[in-house]
Amino acid sequence: MSGIVWLASYPKSGNTWFRAFLTNLQRHTDTPADINALEAIPLANSRLLFDQTVGYAASDLTLEEIDCLRPRVYEHLATTAAETLYIKVHDAFTMTKTGEPLFSAAATQGALYFLRNPLDVCVSFAHHAACDVETMLRAMSDEHYALDAQTDRLPRHLRQRLLSWSRHVLSWVKETAFPVLVVRYEDMHQRPLETFAHAAAFAGLPHEPERVAKALYQSRFVELQSQERAHGFQEKSPRAASFFRQGTIGSWRQGLTQAQVQRIICAHREVMQCFGYLTTAGEPVF
Repeated sequence: MSGIVWLASYPKSGNTWFRAFLTNLQRHTDTPADINALEAIPLANSRLLFDQTVGYAASDLTLEEIDCLRPRVYEHLATTAAETLYIKVHDAFTMTKTGEPLFSAAATQGALYFLRNPLDVCVSFAHHAACDVETMLRAMSDEHYALDAQTDRLPRHLRQRLLSWSRHVLSWVKETAFPVLVVRYEDMHQRPLETFAHAAAFAGLPHEPERVAKALYQSRFVELQSQERAHGFQEKSPRAASFFRQGTIGSWRQGLTQAQVQRIICAHREVMQCFGYLTTAGEPVF
């Protein structure tokens, strides 16, 4: 079994940036990878991938039935792959209705968990979902929050249960069935060479400094933005103006009111402090 390395995150936490880096790192050519050609890194919630693997349409199943089959899908992918698979996932690490982990340990080598300040996530995710910040703030504290869970129409992806932001984080970082490396978005910005090289080494990828630096340059945010402006990005929400919007640290300072900041801190204080997003006095760090 080659196994899967999950590229896991709550939405808008640096996952796609890392996927662009990973693609450039593996290709190791003189031109940046096409952001619309990241198909070598499949999505865990791909309806097409599920249908092709199972042999019949997910649309004929209930949401719970789909979830019960997803571990088998990932095990099949792992056993038939010639090399390690890197799969993007936004789902929280949850259990199916039969009590089985959604992400089979038998199929898994490990997981990179991309973590971002929830204050910045709230602003960025609101832009991505084309909703107001207040709506996103409530969603991030909703223990039942899920994407693509509609039953009155056919979403283009399988359901992704996110839970609350805090529960999403803890569901992955506390998993003990396989190794998990936490990669903070802020470290990706402030210490890029060290952070990306460490993540690449953990994932079994080339991590020589020169090669990592080259892939980082080819994946810089201005390059991703330029490609999106020129050709669009297939993973952008149809309602959003752009996918690669700012990619900065601290955008919450202009995007949230003080009352909204305090509500997010109140809801997620324990996890924020655990990962260095709050001082012991409860003040934001980034």
